[in-house]
Amino acid sequence: MGGGKAPRPASPIVLALRRFPDPRLTGLGSGLFCTATMFALGCLDALLFDGSVTVYGVLFLLVSTLTAMWVRRADLVSAPVAVPIGFAVGILPMADGSGAFGGQVMGLVTALAMHAGWLYGGTLVAGLVVTVRGIRHMARRAARRRALAQARAGSPRTAGQQVTSAPRPRRRTA
Repeated sequence: MGGGKAPRPASPIVLALRRFPDPRLTGLGSGLFCTATMFALGCLDALLFDGSVTVYGVLFLLVSTLTAMWVRRADLVSAPVAVPIGFAVGILPMADGSGAFGGQVMGLVTALAMHAGWLYGGTLVAGLVVTVRGIRHMARRAARRRALAQARAGSPRTAGQQVTSAPRPRRRTA
């Protein structure tokens, strides 16, 4: 009778992805996650693969994606900011610098300049994931508002009744 479609069964890939953990990190938490993970992976890469930039870059893309997926909705803009910081900290063990502090800094700057492609790629991935998440969130909010407006328009109510879905947040002034 109803014109609605039956829900499609989820694909095996979607079911497998739903079994993964789904933490929600704050902006600071996502920065710490990315930085600590990249430093640990940089140390492992320096020990196991003699500082292979390709291995480090691929792992950076993965960590960038996870950072962008695990950050809270309220802190979405922090993921593309935290990811380059994590890259810079993680490349420290692989940077070829001489013993003094200035030499180490020059090694880091050289490594960042030489491997900027991986840095830009990971930042782009994080930015794309965050943008898609933001658009999906805005679309869900708009659908909720439309459904609420339809519920208000379709149901007769008395003067004292009001249909609400949730308390409205206060507007910030200043």
